[in-house]
Amino acid sequence: MKEKIIEVQKKWADGIIKMGELSNDRSSLNDFASNFLDEMYDFENNQLLFKPTKASNIQFRDTKEMALSYFIAGDNRECDEDQGFALSKWSKITFENSQISIRGDLGFAMGNYVFENESTKIKVEYSFGYRDVNNSIKIFLHHSSIPFKL
Repeated sequence: MKEKIIEVQKKWADGIIKMGELSNDRSSLNDFASNFLDEMYDFENNQLLFKPTKASNIQFRDTKEMALSYFIAGDNRECDEDQGFALSKWSKITFENSQISIRGDLGFAMGNYVFENESTKIKVEYSFGYRDVNNSIKIFLHHSSIPFKL
């Protein structure tokens, strides 16, 4: 399962980058992002645990609409604070797993991921939980935060 988790991480990173590439075509962006979320996240069991990095007013997002709002914002965003994290036109996203732990049919990964674009390079801490849903590894836990600074 560790290899599948690494594949899902790459697919996730590629999807976030693709959203930035589609940011000037709202219709294609909406379609892609909606399909991406269906493919990557476990909304089917209504138990998604999602705490995105840049969320402070509404810290926890448990629906597809709220996750979509976080990633691509838009006129119909669920949360007013959302600016569309994926619209930053990230050119490179690198997962640096500190550890991947398998517990029965669940997998957990923790570490840093680094987001880069023309003007920014940001390190973010993450913990993701994965489970098999109909022979597809999906994220059911997504927590990320900016490292604490003294």
